[in-house]
Amino acid sequence: MGAFPAFNASNVLQAGSLEDGDNWTAATQFSQPGWRIALWAITYSLIVVTSIVGNATVIWIILAHRRMRTATNYFIVNLALSDLLMSAFNTIFNFIYASHNVWYFGEEFCRFQNWFPITAVFVSIYSMTAVAAERYVAIIHPFKPRLSAGSTRAIIGIIWLVAFGLAFPQCFYAEIAVDNGAMKCIVVWPDDAGSKHQLAYHIAVIVLIYLLPLMVMFVAYSIIGITLWSSSAPGNHLNRVCYEHQVKAKKKFVKTMVVVVIIFAVCWLPYHIYFILGSFKEDIYQQKYIQQVYLAVFLLAMSSTMYNPIIYCCLNQRFRSGFKLAFRWCPCIKATEKDRLKLRSPSLYQTTYRKSRTSFNTETQLNEKEKPSCTLTQLTL
Repeated sequence: MGAFPAFNASNVLQAGSLEDGDNWTAATQFSQPGWRIALWAITYSLIVVTSIVGNATVIWIILAHRRMRTATNYFIVNLALSDLLMSAFNTIFNFIYASHNVWYFGEEFCRFQNWFPITAVFVSIYSMTAVAAERYVAIIHPFKPRLSAGSTRAIIGIIWLVAFGLAFPQCFYAEIAVDNGAMKCIVVWPDDAGSKHQLAYHIAVIVLIYLLPLMVMFVAYSIIGITLWSSSAPGNHLNRVCYEHQVKAKKKFVKTMVVVVIIFAVCWLPYHIYFILGSFKEDIYQQKYIQQVYLAVFLLAMSSTMYNPIIYCCLNQRFRSGFKLAFRWCPCIKATEKDRLKLRSPSLYQTTYRKSRTSFNTETQLNEKEKPSCTLTQLTL
């Protein structure tokens, strides 16, 4: 039962099974009333639909509007794509397996389900880490060159390649087994006495796709926060206004991404704890309500894929305008020309700044060396 193939449903479904594999049914028989399965199914379906629609809209907002195509936003596209694919190809299938304790989808899809979810989660959290690193360089070392389009694509490609490699062992050792006529999708590690290989892999995955990137992001955003909230505006009045606007935009961005990271960490923490406990104490999988506990923990983890679009819409004006444009066909949503301009034109502040700067320069007749300079960082998120 798992979103992670590393923590495949077989780990739960085989709990307490006999070593010789002659009979698993007594130890793995789960059943629940139809009305309860229906409630779970409705809840899971709402998460899947919200995630797919929301993340597809985020991708459209960025790729369809040239002004939104920045290095930071390309990482956000990568994050949205991985969340969308997780919802589309993992959530419902693993929910069905966890609910019925039968694998209906064949051996090839069994391998896919033991490969893709780890890939998607790795891509998600390392896209967040890439955003944190890019913002760290831009804010703490503003004179260093910004990421080019080619470098951004290369980093995204590396993230996917490493994710494929990390997930490959689960895919390679996945297979179909039959338990009293019922198909099971399981992972069988070779020469794994006492499940030591399986446990080592689980721990490595947790470190690489949870603990390590969260630590990196915590340090990066802590340094960024200290720098931004302790900064002071230099120079004359015009430069001070410009600088304060830049800092305000950067603070909004940092707040948005910190919320994204915290929600991801909270949603996935119970899932990791669940499987770590199960690795050391397998009899918890035989408790009366363990199936309900698992479905709740899995639901929380999968819900992480739907929150990011909501966060962007609530905390960022450009994305809010983008969502209005995307859903302008709804009777209750009105998109205006101002919303279009937010995605296609410079900000009102930038236009006003240029006018005021021209006026200021004309009135004071400053030479080129004396002109106040202020390069606005275009934070589109």
